[in-house]
Amino acid sequence: MSESTAPATVEAAPETVEAHRGRALRKTRVGLVISNKMNKTAVVETITRVPHPKFRKIVKQSKKFYVHDEENKSQIGDLVRIMETRPLSKLKRWRLVEVLKH
Repeated sequence: MSESTAPATVEAAPETVEAHRGRALRKTRVGLVISNKMNKTAVVETITRVPHPKFRKIVKQSKKFYVHDEENKSQIGDLVRIMETRPLSKLKRWRLVEVLKH
């Protein structure tokens, strides 16, 4: 009985490793939608808190990401999760994963 379960787990493990070997993990970010005027595109601003290199005070850095929103479901002010993807246009390299808060 234990012999039949042991080979099954040994065989399943290499398949999962091979499936993820060719592709790196994709980055995810959480940010606020600041514009949704374009069709199937939203602009999301993320804020990162980092220490200043010289003074060591925590400062906020903001960055804008152009996000592919296939169903145009994000609204201005929504908190959303985005994920890195292949280049979709000149500026779009991220896609909308979910709307966290309206």
